[in-house]
Amino acid sequence: DSMTDTKKEEEVQFLEDESPQLLWTTEANGSVLLRMDESCPQEAITVHQMFLTSVQKYGHLSALASKKKDKWEKITFSEYYHLCRVAAKGFLKLGLERFHSVAILGFNSAEWFISAVGTVFAGGIMTGIYATNSPEACHYVANDSRANIIVVENQKQLDKILQIKENLPHLKAIVQYSGALLNKLPDLYSWEEFMALGLDVPDKELDDIISSQRANQCCVLIYTSGTTGMPKGVMLSQDNITWTAHHASRAGDMQPAEIKQEVLVSYLPLSHIAAQIYDLWTGIQWGELVYFAQPDALKGSLINTLREVRPTSHMGVPRVWEKMMEKIKEGISQCGYIKRKLVTWAMSVTLGGENQGTFTLSYETLQFFLGLNIQLYEAYGMSETSGPHFMSNPKVHKLTSCGKVVPGCKFKLANVDKDGIGEVCFWGRDIFMGFLNMEDKTKEALDEDGWLHSGDLGKSDEEGFLYITGRIKELIITAGGENVPPLPIEDAVKKQVPIISNAMLIGDKRKFLSMLLTLKCTTSTETMEPTDDLSSEAVEYCKQLGSQATKVSDITGEKDKAVYQAIQEGIDRVNSRAISNAQRIQKWTILGRDFSISGGELGPTMKLRRPVVLQMYHNEIESFYKE
Repeated sequence: DSMTDTKKEEEVQFLEDESPQLLWTTEANGSVLLRMDESCPQEAITVHQMFLTSVQKYGHLSALASKKKDKWEKITFSEYYHLCRVAAKGFLKLGLERFHSVAILGFNSAEWFISAVGTVFAGGIMTGIYATNSPEACHYVANDSRANIIVVENQKQLDKILQIKENLPHLKAIVQYSGALLNKLPDLYSWEEFMALGLDVPDKELDDIISSQRANQCCVLIYTSGTTGMPKGVMLSQDNITWTAHHASRAGDMQPAEIKQEVLVSYLPLSHIAAQIYDLWTGIQWGELVYFAQPDALKGSLINTLREVRPTSHMGVPRVWEKMMEKIKEGISQCGYIKRKLVTWAMSVTLGGENQGTFTLSYETLQFFLGLNIQLYEAYGMSETSGPHFMSNPKVHKLTSCGKVVPGCKFKLANVDKDGIGEVCFWGRDIFMGFLNMEDKTKEALDEDGWLHSGDLGKSDEEGFLYITGRIKELIITAGGENVPPLPIEDAVKKQVPIISNAMLIGDKRKFLSMLLTLKCTTSTETMEPTDDLSSEAVEYCKQLGSQATKVSDITGEKDKAVYQAIQEGIDRVNSRAISNAQRIQKWTILGRDFSISGGELGPTMKLRRPVVLQMYHNEIESFYKE
């Protein structure tokens, strides 16, 4: 054992001496030059330093609230900090090695947060895995991040890991935080057993590790839900996390608890940067009270939790707001006038906190919520910017803009065209360290001067507000060489034809544009799969056309002439506003079922995976272009 002790000391020495020359690294134990300059002089701190400061300020305040048997159970910031230390000792006892990972697989919970922070305290790298991942996708992340320990929510998630654990050479233990352990297996621990493990690890052992940590070292891995190819592990430093939690949230007008304790509901996947920076890290920074939604939040229970908790701030990715809009419209369409007024009022009370953080949204969604007296404030960023790089707030916002750059950060547009549209590039303390073990991809993303190239197209106005117009990769270049951004056309079709759920424009290297359409339908609350039943809004739409349709299959294959004609008329209206002939939709078809995460067409945060759709509906697409 004395051998390993000397080795540990050497490692600590090595960390002390090394001052990095580069802004990037691809090694888990690497360190980077921090982007500190006169415009961004703030001192760099570790996650532990951030938490300690918060405990001194907010120790007595409630931090986390979990629902147990219909009652909200709360713990304070002091208790939360203590539990994170206990978890850190448990991980050390289970053999967590420096800069190896703890992978967490499951729905948002206090245990998720405690495991995440405990990992960082213990000198590991915290890695979230999407709860919707297949066993193979779980294996990729756990293997790539050299996971020593995997924390799973329940039996369903455990089963995925049991299928792959033989092929995970670094894995030493599994911890399950919810539900009883059905089988006793070696190296499998319940949450209670795990938290008892660390009791005999001395404080000094943990404190030595904590004090050897540096703000320019990696502590979090975010796997991009790559819409193409293998996911990339985005390495975030302690400074990325602590700086962003402090400064981006202030740009979004989050208040420190000494002014007003913010209350929020955690429900979006924590493996995704948005929820992680917003719920977990910012929560610690400003002393927020975080309530955990039920695991079936997106199946419909979220609205009840929001009603109960009345958050002061609520964040959603675009599809969440669209889904809410559809749900509310359904509720409203089934009510008489008086009740309709009440529903609208209740909504503005439930979500009426000023502060809704979100990402680039369709005009229709923004207008709908404005009509409910709810102002949505847009933000824009990516995993590689530790979350938001642009923010709006009650004092800084314009409709359809995603706001202004976070103070201390910079942006520029590269290769600007005649319309002022160029690629959005980022600079700041929020810029990631690099992609784990992927030097080529890292150098593709970061140019020689360290600017991060987003792959997004945008333009800015004279006041510095940014407007995103689309993604470079998604840009359709027709056979005639015309550049067509698909998003504005797809949004226009959804706006003109309210029965449409998803619209995807086709036309890359093709002679003309065509479009795949899906209809608004209900979702099975059990499987989350789209069903064949039209949503009540869609049924209502059909009724007004004199159609009796209640199912998707009543309409598809041109069975329902009235609906097909209404869709064609809507597309004609969109075409009449097209910039050029090449931007008109010439052919379209309605697919038999809506897109979904389980179907593969949508990523874990409900983003359209265009390359997947092109493959899945290859035959339908080819039939558009048959001579």
